Amino acid sequence: MQSSVTPPNILIADDQSDVGEALRLLLKGEDCRCQIVASPQAALEALSHREFDLALIDLNYARDTTSGKEGLELLGRIQALDATLPIVVMTAWSSVELAVEAMRLGARDFIQKPWENERLLAIVRNQIELSRALRNGARLEAEVQLLRRSGDLQMTAESPAMRPVLELIRRVGPSDANVLITGENGTGKGLVARALHAVSARAARPLVVVNMGGFAEGVFESELFGHIKGAFTDAKSDRQGRFELADGGTLFLDEIANVTMNQQTRLLRVLETGEFERVGSSQLRRADVRFVSATNADVQAEVEAGRFRQDLLFRLNTVEIHLPPLRDRPEDIAPLAHHFLARRTRQYRKTISGFSPAALDQLQSYSWPGNVRELEHAVERAVLMAGGHLIQPADLGLRPPTDTSPKLDDMSLEEVEAHLIRKTLVRCDGNAQRAADALGLSRSAFYRRMEKYQL
Repeated sequence: MQSSVTPPNILIADDQSDVGEALRLLLKGEDCRCQIVASPQAALEALSHREFDLALIDLNYARDTTSGKEGLELLGRIQALDATLPIVVMTAWSSVELAVEAMRLGARDFIQKPWENERLLAIVRNQIELSRALRNGARLEAEVQLLRRSGDLQMTAESPAMRPVLELIRRVGPSDANVLITGENGTGKGLVARALHAVSARAARPLVVVNMGGFAEGVFESELFGHIKGAFTDAKSDRQGRFELADGGTLFLDEIANVTMNQQTRLLRVLETGEFERVGSSQLRRADVRFVSATNADVQAEVEAGRFRQDLLFRLNTVEIHLPPLRDRPEDIAPLAHHFLARRTRQYRKTISGFSPAALDQLQSYSWPGNVRELEHAVERAVLMAGGHLIQPADLGLRPPTDTSPKLDDMSLEEVEAHLIRKTLVRCDGNAQRAADALGLSRSAFYRRMEKYQL
C-alpha cells in the first residue's frame, strides 16, 4: 500500500480502546490513516462526514457482548450508505454461523481476535486494492457515458489574430490556473478547452464537459455533485456527479454565463474549497479539479447588470483567452476548409481532391456568422452533395452575401424556428438566457433547439 498515491483511510469501530490503538499502530506501518470510534452510532456519524477505503468493525459492543447482533446491524447500515466500501468484521466470539451471516450481509472478510498480524495486513491490502479498483471502474464507466469524444485536437490557426491565442495556450496550459474562454458561438471554445487539457499535467485524467445552460434548476445539483440512493423519487442508486468524475482532471463549464444566481453560489463554494456533498448526503467530499469555462456573453456586462457574481468571475477568470470570429481571421478559412474536407472525405469515403477556384472564392467572401462551426457544416454538406472530384460553389449551399433576409414563404417550419432563434440571439448579444426569455422558452428547451439546429 505504500505505493498508493493517496494514503488509505480506514475506519476502526471497536469499544475496546486498546484494540483500536493496537490496530492503529499496526496499520501506521502501512501508511494508513485510521479513525477510531467506540460505537456503531459513532461509526455511522464518521461515515456521514468522510470517505473511507476500508471499515474494520467489531461484531460485539456494550449492549450485547456475545451475539454479534449490534455488529451485524452496523454492517447492514454501512452497506446501505456505501455499497462499495469493503467491510472486514472482527470478533473474539467467532463461530462459523456468525461468519457466514456476516459474509451474507456483505462483509468482505472475517478476522478472529487475537489476530495474526500478517493475515490481517494481507486482508487489509487486498480489500483496499479491490475497493479502489471497483470505485475506479465505476468512475470509468460513468466517464464513458458522460464525456464527449475529444475529437481532433489539431488547431488550424495561421492568421495573426490567432497568434495570441496559441501563445496563451502554450504558456497557461501546463499550469493549474483557471481559464475563461470568450468568443462568439462557433469560434472553437471547446477545442481550446481540450487543447488546454491536453498540454497540462492532467492530460491522463478525464476532461469532463458540462453544458451549464442545459440543466433545469431541479437537477443542477444532482448532475454536478451527484446524489445518493433515495435522495429523490428517481434516485434508484448512488450516482457520481461531474465534479467527482473530473477528479484529478479538468472540468469544462460551457456557457457559464447562463448559470442562475442560486447555482452560482454553489459553484463559488466548490471553486473556493474543492468540497461538496452529494444531494441527500451530508458527507463532505473533495475533488481536485481544474476549471476551464467558456461563454459567448459579455460577462463583465452581466456582472454590472447584477446577473453574475463578481467574486465568481474572479475565481473563473485567472486568465482569459478571447477567440476572434472567423471573419477577423480570413487567412484561416482555406486551411480550415481543407482540414474539414480531409476529415469528411475519410468519414464518408468520398474521393474529392479539393475545392474549385470559384468555391474557394465563395468561402473567402462569405461573412461566416456561424464562424468555424458553420464552415465545418458547409464543408460536410459539400462533401455529401459533390458530384465530381472538386467541390463547386453550389455544393456549399451558402447564401449570397446580399441575401441577408430570407423569405419566410420559402422556408420550412424548422427553418423559420432556427432563423428566429438566430435573430433573437443577435438581438440579445449572444446571451442565451435572455434570448430564451424573449422567446418564452425555458432554458433547457432553448438549448435543445440550439442543439437540434446546430446553432
